[in-house]
Amino acid sequence: MTLQQSGAYATAAGVPAPPQVPARETGDVLGAAPVLRDLRDRAGRSPRSLGFAAGDVVVVSGLPGSGKSTLIRRAASGRRIDSQDTRDRWDARMPRLLPYAVYRPFVRLAHYAGLRRALRSGESVVVHDCGTQTWVRRWLGREARRRGSALHLVLLDVSPGIARQGQRERGRGVSGYAFARHQRAVGRLIGDAEAGKLPVGCASAVLLDRDAATVLSRVGFGEE
Repeated sequence: MTLQQSGAYATAAGVPAPPQVPARETGDVLGAAPVLRDLRDRAGRSPRSLGFAAGDVVVVSGLPGSGKSTLIRRAASGRRIDSQDTRDRWDARMPRLLPYAVYRPFVRLAHYAGLRRALRSGESVVVHDCGTQTWVRRWLGREARRRGSALHLVLLDVSPGIARQGQRERGRGVSGYAFARHQRAVGRLIGDAEAGKLPVGCASAVLLDRDAATVLSRVGFGEE
């Protein structure tokens, strides 16, 4: 795994950015090693911007409550696909007393249908990922390759305590069982990234702690 070149580049005031390398020229598209950019433990002195090639797919993953949706809403300039947005739209239409579990399958179907349309459009896409669905990342990797672009991971590495606090602040949480399942899945993703083992078809990964995620204000594509 190399740290010198990336389909993603990071910029910050006073920190020179390496020239952008289009993601289709990196990663396993041409057989190059995937790239890791570790922006953790910088005490807030991390880049404020991440840039990717136009048409790339960026997956933001982390524990429930880690700040994925907040980061996507605040910083992403590409087309945003967040399952929480889909759930909110359905919640607004459903009777208040109807349990979410009753219509959850329809929410998931609507979310994946919207994701498929976004991928087929050829646009740059930023995707919310819970971390537990490996088949989704394989699908995203295949779709990125099909359209000649690249897949990138942005991994939020926050402690379970901070993630639980984030759930309380948004007024919506998951069960202890579900949280433990998410914790194992995200832990594997982060551990594999640290070891240089990214999912098949993934060109790069960016590791963020809470400070780095808070500083980050832009996830952009191309020359925008």
